[in-house]
Amino acid sequence: MRSNKWITFALLLTSLWGCKVPDAGVLKTENKATPARFNHAVDSLAANHPNWRQYFSDPNLIALIDTALVKNQELNIVKKEIDIRNNEVLARAGEYRPFVNVGAGLGAEKVARYTRDGAVEKNLEIKPGKEFPEPLTDLMGGVYASWELDVWHKLRNAKKAAVSRYFASIEGKNFLVTNLIAELANSYYELMALDNLLDIINTNIGLQQNILGIIKQEKEAAKVTQLAVNRFEAQVLNTQNRQYEIRQRIVEIENRINFLIGRFPQPVIRSSTAYNSAPVDSVLAGLPSQLLANRPDIRQAELELEAAKIDISVAKANFYPSFGIKAGLGLQAFNPVYLINPESILVNLAGDMMAPLVNKNAIKATYFNANAQQIQAVYNYERSILNGYIEVVNQLSGMRNFSDSYSTKAREVAILTQSITISNSLFRSARADYMEVLLTQREALESKMELIEIRMKQLSARVNVYRALGGGWN
Repeated sequence: MRSNKWITFALLLTSLWGCKVPDAGVLKTENKATPARFNHAVDSLAANHPNWRQYFSDPNLIALIDTALVKNQELNIVKKEIDIRNNEVLARAGEYRPFVNVGAGLGAEKVARYTRDGAVEKNLEIKPGKEFPEPLTDLMGGVYASWELDVWHKLRNAKKAAVSRYFASIEGKNFLVTNLIAELANSYYELMALDNLLDIINTNIGLQQNILGIIKQEKEAAKVTQLAVNRFEAQVLNTQNRQYEIRQRIVEIENRINFLIGRFPQPVIRSSTAYNSAPVDSVLAGLPSQLLANRPDIRQAELELEAAKIDISVAKANFYPSFGIKAGLGLQAFNPVYLINPESILVNLAGDMMAPLVNKNAIKATYFNANAQQIQAVYNYERSILNGYIEVVNQLSGMRNFSDSYSTKAREVAILTQSITISNSLFRSARADYMEVLLTQREALESKMELIEIRMKQLSARVNVYRALGGGWN
């Protein structure tokens, strides 16, 4: 009776010692606060989050995006990552349910005659006139079950963490879709801009060659010197040289698009003539707090944070005793004839308890790591919110400033284009020298190219606003 008391006391002491959890410090609480509105936002009440098919109206761009959503390798890799996360949820869900296995075995054993087991077998008979068979066979078959009792919800919490990470992987896929669409749109608009730059250069080459012909005629008439001919001819060559760099950039941008849509290099169909009429209208930004629900990367960080919090509970449960039940039901005999005998039925049932007592460093390390990873997840979540807000502010500001810049530059282009006609007329009437004509043409060419680049920045800012607000990926 006294021995039973000591056994009970030892078990209680073991449980209490195992339940002692070290202090990991104060957990960090995430800060979800955002400013009341975006700076320079067009609208602070409603958010504009249309489907990407509505946001991008160019049919050629839509076709490229459709292809990328099916064939982009990185996106397909992420989709398989979602399948892996889903399988982890399935595995975690099975851990807190009973495991039932079926098994069978066959063996033979021959013991030495001059051993204890051998002497016993030779002196015993199973029936009059019969001895134990030699070698002695062993046949066995049955069903076995084991079940860890999830007293501390360790296994259920592990499943919840896996579910959170599964949904986080879905949000990661949505974020990748948004970035993929935005990258394709930016590359497509850049390709259209390069086409327009090339057209401007070719047009200017024709104009400059006409003026060069006039200059040569003036030189033959001794009205100008060879210096004027050389200067204009050098200017034509300089303009011609620009087209080669642009053509190289066109090849690179086309192949970037081909890579994103998962195909080998080939021409990209586009409507570059519609470049100047592409929509650059303002976007309703909505409230900054709506970013928490609209941006997939912020939702992904929030779900990762939720999983990290649950991981702490899982790690903490490792300090507590674990309880298990094992059971088996089967038949065992040395001869198949005896398997149908009730005396061959094998039954076992056992329960066990296991609690950490000495050298818990591995469990402590896991617990401390879970706490540290939770703090990391908080910082990552807060960084995602801050990054999202700053991106929206930057791109809204960009749309406004590039729009003003485009209007100003367009007036400059109109004036310089008019100046080309004026300078040519003045030169023919000997009221302006060739340097005025040369500089006017050069300035006009530069301003037209700058206007195309500003237009590209306008379109890029509109695309980036779509991405910064979360994108209409669905």
